[in-house]
Amino acid sequence: MTSRASAAGSGGTGETASAATGTRAPKIPGRTGRRPGNPDTRLAILQAARTAFAEVGFSSASVRRIAADAGVDAALVHHYFGSKEKLFLATVQAPVDLQSVISQLSADGVDGLGPRLIRTILSVWESPGGAGMAAVLRSALADPGRARMIREFVRLEIVGRLLEPLRLPADEVGLRTALVMSQVLGVITGRYLLAVEPLASLPADELAAQVGATLQHYFTGRLLAPVQIESVQIESVQIE
Repeated sequence: MTSRASAAGSGGTGETASAATGTRAPKIPGRTGRRPGNPDTRLAILQAARTAFAEVGFSSASVRRIAADAGVDAALVHHYFGSKEKLFLATVQAPVDLQSVISQLSADGVDGLGPRLIRTILSVWESPGGAGMAAVLRSALADPGRARMIREFVRLEIVGRLLEPLRLPADEVGLRTALVMSQVLGVITGRYLLAVEPLASLPADELAAQVGATLQHYFTGRLLAPVQIESVQIESVQIE
């Protein structure tokens, strides 16, 4: 089989059928939005947003601050981008309408969410927009500020929204979110960036079948209780 390290630039974005389970990933809608408008104003907002997201993270970067840094009224930010979430996606040049994707993933409830999520992710990365996503991830690995804004966005606006229907305690949400993110990032990095075999050459359906059950467990399975480590007092020994 040929390596899929560069497969992000090939393939389609339609529904991916599973030979193993018969389930399908949600159809990936392309990016939608308003007409570009004044390119200078739009560019100024994008530049201010990139700086704000990198400096203080997604959750702390307000539309008002971004507008002030860009020298425009806050209403123009909404005019050009619609919301802070869509503005963030524009700064990283995400190739999909993420809000629609999350809505589709959540529509069928939490049962089967893990397999649906990984199939959707694989279909995005193996679409023509996958090369852009790889560039975003590489830049995040090299830039702590960019890594922070992407990490916060994924935690709050993707995994956090998928976990909302479960109404879990905050500490459990944090742990499950971290586990989901670690699994997904491990698959993406190993398959598309490092070309780890046989992961890189595995058919998408087969890979999704292997990983989907693990993701489902992280979403809804019973987690192990935290290990309690007793402190041990060590007496000092004087050596003469």
